[in-house]
Amino acid sequence: MRKAAIAASLVAAALIASGCGSGGSGEQGGKTKLTIATFGDFGYKDLYTEYMKLHPDIEVVERITKTEDHHKNLITHLAANSGASDIEAIEEGWAGQFTSQPGKFYNWMDYGGGDVKAQWPEWKWRAGSSASGVVIGLGTDVGGMAMCYRKDLFEKAGLPGDREAVSKLWPTWDDYISTGQKFMGAKLPGVTGFFDGPQVIYRSVLGQQPIGIYDGDKVVVDTNPGVKKAWDTTVKAMTVGLSAKVEAWSQDWNAGFAKGTFATIACPSWMTTIIQEQAKEHAGKWDIADIPGGTGNWGGSYLTLPKQGKNAKAAAELAKWLTAPEQQAKVFRTKGNFPSTVTLYKDAVITDYKSAFFNNAPIGQIYSKSVATMVPQFMGPKSGDINTAIINGLTRVQDGKQGADDSWAQVQKDVKALL
Repeated sequence: MRKAAIAASLVAAALIASGCGSGGSGEQGGKTKLTIATFGDFGYKDLYTEYMKLHPDIEVVERITKTEDHHKNLITHLAANSGASDIEAIEEGWAGQFTSQPGKFYNWMDYGGGDVKAQWPEWKWRAGSSASGVVIGLGTDVGGMAMCYRKDLFEKAGLPGDREAVSKLWPTWDDYISTGQKFMGAKLPGVTGFFDGPQVIYRSVLGQQPIGIYDGDKVVVDTNPGVKKAWDTTVKAMTVGLSAKVEAWSQDWNAGFAKGTFATIACPSWMTTIIQEQAKEHAGKWDIADIPGGTGNWGGSYLTLPKQGKNAKAAAELAKWLTAPEQQAKVFRTKGNFPSTVTLYKDAVITDYKSAFFNNAPIGQIYSKSVATMVPQFMGPKSGDINTAIINGLTRVQDGKQGADDSWAQVQKDVKALL
């Protein structure tokens, strides 16, 4: 997920304007209050301020929750028909759970969706729509894929540091693992792994497969070689001793960035923001190379309008403004979330952008290339829960609680229990 669990280090809620954001919209002091519920950092704080200056009759309040909690809360609010915000963000891995309930959301085609549809690639638009054609979400971003790495640690380990040379080290994931073994052979002080742990590498390999958890409306975890490839690749990397054995989005993970205990991490565009936040003392030491396999996608979200909202028209105008190309470009340049609007992919505002933190890497070009060649996957209603079950299985292997074969068998049972 882009934000598969991006928010572990964020506060449970952030109020961008006064008020507690306790759900729904309302009138306060002659202003219309609009609540928006997100997870992680969507990069909207400054945009809210800008929007409220443009619309002095609007007050925007944001609620931020951890990814999994956010989606479970939304499921509960929809079932109870109470408690949802005017605008609710949903992540691609969970989108199917909500596109299967189109009656709970306003149809974007009734709120100007047809006028802005051309902004998005067809697959992004379709993934935010129900099987019956109800459009419940407008796309915010996509993941794209690259590999972030510690240039200084590579050079200390006797490996090249130049991003083009590094990209040539690992055209495949097997090459990435071989490179990791060479790196770990240098036994650098304080470095405990070539990569962080199983979650990120698994999701990255999975995001490169033409078919993922679902094939159409059928769950194919037990038969799809793409899912097994993601599992086997992750297990192999852990088995040869490349994992730092830290859980993604945990305090130890954050500390790993700060202390430099691992040297690489597969990084969809939104991951670059996390690295910058957690590794502030290492600016210029990180760089970005191609991902093994060359492309893929992990992440991307949507803004929806639950029917519980009382000011749907005003909420729709805010959501359309937030997802417009101009605003998506601002978010990318400040927070790293890569735009889902195709009109920007050849625009200089994106292609000319370089990141000083990542050794002046041309991240606009890197992620534009990745997104342009990716093959989108269909995300079904249980994609989020199923990926959690698989990652739990990989964690059992890493922790020595189960062998790989036994854990894979347990994953199959756990997945069936979810269906």
